[in-house]
Amino acid sequence: MPIDVSAALAAEPRRAEIGWDHKDVQLYHLGLGAGTPATDPDELRYTLESRLQVLPGFATVAGAGTAAFGGMGAAGIDVDLAAVLHGGQTVRVHRPIPVTGRAVQTSKVAAVYDKGKAAVIVLRTEASDDDGPLWTNDAEIFVRGEGGFGGERGPSDRLTVPERAPDRTVERPIREDQALLYRLSGDWNPLHADPAFAKLAGFDRPILHGLCTYGMTLKAVTDTLLEGDVSRITAYRTRFAGVVFPGETLRIRMWTGDGRVQVTVTAAERDAAPVLADTLVEHS
Repeated sequence: MPIDVSAALAAEPRRAEIGWDHKDVQLYHLGLGAGTPATDPDELRYTLESRLQVLPGFATVAGAGTAAFGGMGAAGIDVDLAAVLHGGQTVRVHRPIPVTGRAVQTSKVAAVYDKGKAAVIVLRTEASDDDGPLWTNDAEIFVRGEGGFGGERGPSDRLTVPERAPDRTVERPIREDQALLYRLSGDWNPLHADPAFAKLAGFDRPILHGLCTYGMTLKAVTDTLLEGDVSRITAYRTRFAGVVFPGETLRIRMWTGDGRVQVTVTAAERDAAPVLADTLVEHS
């Protein structure tokens, strides 16, 4: 069997030293659409080094984007990458991410679940610097055709959409060149840039990175409900429910609760086709 669960869970964590500075942070934020309008004081906290703060979603691209798939080469994991889908992402920050930093990042397989027709591999990436833990990333990787091995099905993280109207709804346009800019932060998959490759994958044109949508949504929640203060965010999770294309518009609906914001994201131009689901921002 391509996935040896015991071997995967017992494998030693992979260790790497990573570093970043203000240019990496600014590039990530620009890839999310920050800086419009360019002179807006609220946008300068994402684009100007003298005022810079770091969105927690940066943890998914620090170290050139190894957080999402850094453990796929672990012992016990031998799968066809064509059958792999990024199903969900969770980031938990233990304190605000510094604008410039160096950290030790470890990646391991935290769990393998049997969903019947597919396996779900949870890849956990943790980063620490000299002052202690910085963040924990969990990437849920669906591997089609690798289920049915009799393993645990795993927890259900599905959220029921509130029956009441959302507390806030905002729309965020996706620039035509946004995927080209976002990929400079480390995800070089040609699916997001090459029309010929996208056609081979079954799309009529390149799609936006799921983690770009993830970051855009977190920025929208931060700016709309958290007074633009990224230090209030403690955790953020989502399930990737569908694709979105450059040139389209994200419709982001938010429901507030006690220390949490529940979110749904759809493509406004395609009859509210789902993009992100089971999305939750936890905050102080």
